[in-house]
Parts: sequence; structure tokens; C-alpha cells
Amino acid sequence: MSFQSILGNFALILLILTFVTGIIWFLDVFVLAKQRRINANKALADFDARNQKLTAEGIRLQEGGRIELAARLLKQPAWIEYSGSFFPVIAMVFFLRSFLYEPFKIPSSSMLPTLYVGDLILVNKFTYGIRLPVINKKVLSLNDPQRGDVMVFKYPENPSLDYIKRVVGVPGDKVVYKNKRLSVNGQEITYDALPDFLDEERLNYSTQYRENLMGVKHRILNDVQRPSFVSDPHQFPNRQLCSYDDAGFTCTVPKDQYFMMGDNRDNSLDSRYWGFVPDQNIVGKAFFIWMNFSSPKRIGGFE
Repeated sequence: MSFQSILGNFALILLILTFVTGIIWFLDVFVLAKQRRINANKALADFDARNQKLTAEGIRLQEGGRIELAARLLKQPAWIEYSGSFFPVIAMVFFLRSFLYEPFKIPSSSMLPTLYVGDLILVNKFTYGIRLPVINKKVLSLNDPQRGDVMVFKYPENPSLDYIKRVVGVPGDKVVYKNKRLSVNGQEITYDALPDFLDEERLNYSTQYRENLMGVKHRILNDVQRPSFVSDPHQFPNRQLCSYDDAGFTCTVPKDQYFMMGDNRDNSLDSRYWGFVPDQNIVGKAFFIWMNFSSPKRIGGFE
């Protein structure tokens, strides 16, 4: 199993560890500890009877022997002690990670200039509803993803992988991207030119704009050397709802699905290539950079 596969099943690993250590802790508190106490009381009673007999015979006994015996008999076995110690920690991590906040690391430059490679981010797991861990089934709906949200989701073509992109289309939207300009439901998105952006990983400059996506302002990048058309889009579900030409594409977002794009528009494999993201694949909303070891000044929120 690859390291990425292990990470993809980390929730399952935490669930198993929580379950196993929880059972051991429960058995120790309600069964094994009582059994150790019964055995200790019996052994101590025998110890006291033997000592009384030896004292009556005038034999002087070493002090502290009873205390040491009691401590030894009541001591938890190492495997129980460690399980009991780890259980509350593992259970807390499992709860926080499954229902509140989950950390992720940005692996690629597809979300530049918003998110950099190496950014460690927090994802809100309850913004879009409460989901059961491991199976990711929604049990309580709260809010729907909105255009402009930066969202983590399970990659539709390989759900063991987590992807992060920006929501540009919600169910029912008609998303048009022609000549590197976006429009949603016939409303053209506005762009303000910004100074060129230096991609330190690729060592090249990209044209930078501030995009106003239906009220959500954020920065995007364009590579003037890259063509406008989408090269080799996949045969994804509901592919018939998209049309492609030399200028770009037009897609109508189906029910309970979302259209995602990276902010680094010409260096992002996203819904243009592999299609829509079903609601069932949603992980949560990214909202905070809590560390970047190469650039600690990046800590904070983002647009």
C-alpha cells in the first residue's frame, strides 16, 4: 500500500484505533480492574495471615512488604496501561478530525496565488453539514457550497485522493470559460489587473488578476503562452452537459454537483478535464493557513 493510500484511509485507521483502545479501556474499568482488586484482596489476606503467624513465632518482618505487594498486584499490564492512556487522545483527534477541523497540506501549485505548495491548511468539516467518518455520508445538512468557496473534496476519479479547488459553479449554473474569461449564468465575471506574479517553483512570471466571482474577490493567474482550449477532457459522468471548442468550454452543472477550478487557471487539472464533483465527495471548506515551514509569514486566512 502506498503512502498516499495510507493517508487516504487515515480516518479508517483512527476509527479502528479508537474502537480497539476504547474496548480495552472499557474492559479494564468495568471488568479487569475489579478482577485485579479481587485477586489482590485475596493475596493480601493470605499475606496478612502469614505475617500474623510469623509475628507470633517471634520473626521480625520487613516493613513495606504489604504496600509493595498491593502495588504490584493492582498495577495494570503495560498493554492495558498504554491503551488506556492513548484512548482519550485518539478519540479526541478522531472526533475533531471527523466532525470539526481537519488539516491538509497543499501538494501542488494549482491554487496559486491563493495557496502555495507546502501550505498547511485547516478545513472546516461542518460548514456543509455533518458527515459520518470513513463513509462520508451526510446525516445533517447545514449550508451548501457557494461560488467562490475554496473546497476540499474527494477526487471523483480516485476517491482516495483529496483535491482542493475553488467552487465556480453550483447546481443549475451555466458556466462558460472562453478566451480565459469566466461567466456564470450569462453574467460576465470582472477582472482587475494586478502586477505579474513570480512562481518561485517554476521560475516564471504569470499574468495576475483580481477576479470578482459573484461578490467573492480573489486573485487568479493566467499563462499567456498557454492556449484557451481544454486539451483532452476525460469521458466523465454527465459529459454531455459540456461542450468544448477552440476558445474554451460551456458546462451546465447538474443537480447535487459542483464545478471546480484552480486559481492557477492554466496550470490546474480541474472540472474542465475530469468533470463535476458530487455532493457526496465533499470534505469541507478550507479557511485558514496554520503553517508553512518555508514561509511562516503566510499563516492566516485567505480569500
